[in-house]
Amino acid sequence: QVQLVESGGGLVQAGGSLRLSCAASGRTFTNYDMGWFRQAPGKEREFVAAINWSGDSTYYADSVKGRFTISRHNAKNTVYLQMNSLKPEDTAIYYCAAAPAASSGRALTTLGPYNYWGQGTQVTVSS
Repeated sequence: QVQLVESGGGLVQAGGSLRLSCAASGRTFTNYDMGWFRQAPGKEREFVAAINWSGDSTYYADSVKGRFTISRHNAKNTVYLQMNSLKPEDTAIYYCAAAPAASSGRALTTLGPYNYWGQGTQVTVSS
């Protein structure tokens, strides 16, 4: 089992920044590629960003490319999502998730390979 705990959400004005963190425990962190997803009220959960086990490959949804940055610190068993230039449409619950390492880049942009999920953290962007 892998336990994932997100933190860092909150209320921010449009144009502001937040950094989300996801702390992992229970299994060897480098056995997993990591992803961030979000879900707004009444909408399906959608892909935001992903990073491979070593940190040298990253993937982003078009809607956040150039504004969000995913990174990981393997010695701290933590993955981050730096969110800049936030917009009201970024308002959602943000979830981190873990997929088996060496998942394909295309697969990491879908829900499919992720078998562990955190409880989510709320991000609200006011206009």
